[in-house]
Amino acid sequence: MNIIPSSNLEGCIVIKPNVYNDNRGYFFESFNQKTFTALTGHSVSFVQDNESFSKKGTLRGLHFQTGEYAQAKLVRVVRGEVLDYAVDLRRSSPTYKKYQPVLLSESNRHQFFIPRGFAHGFVVLSDEAVFQYKCDNYYNKQSEAGINFADPTLNIDWKIDVNELIVSDKDKELPFFNESDFYF
Repeated sequence: MNIIPSSNLEGCIVIKPNVYNDNRGYFFESFNQKTFTALTGHSVSFVQDNESFSKKGTLRGLHFQTGEYAQAKLVRVVRGEVLDYAVDLRRSSPTYKKYQPVLLSESNRHQFFIPRGFAHGFVVLSDEAVFQYKCDNYYNKQSEAGINFADPTLNIDWKIDVNELIVSDKDKELPFFNESDFYF
């Protein structure tokens, strides 16, 4: 496993697994707690795994949980390709309000570790995608929050025309960055 600390966000890490290919296909260890902690310096205990299936142009985000239900995530793509984003919401961080795009795909098999205190979202670039993520805290509906994907303060380039994006009504109604006080 190779670790690449984010150049834009303090605490976020791209993980490149060691992939073993042969005439049967491939094998790789997608997660090992001991190795993860040793290489990243983060002692995270994941308690929930989630998976989504999405069509091309689907945008999910920018989501996070607040308070005692804040979550760190380890995300990856099993099938397809997505452009994944983390946005730093930690006011005391030197990278506050900055974001990092990471291309995750079935071919590169990269993973993206996003600590607590970040909003997270992705857009599907391939015809379809299966997206998996581990969380270090349980989902709590009362603690869910988010930032509007079209926030002018962040001005994120989703790489797909805004008129072609498939976005849930719930995500379209999320507040802009400067309209709420939900940051860490």
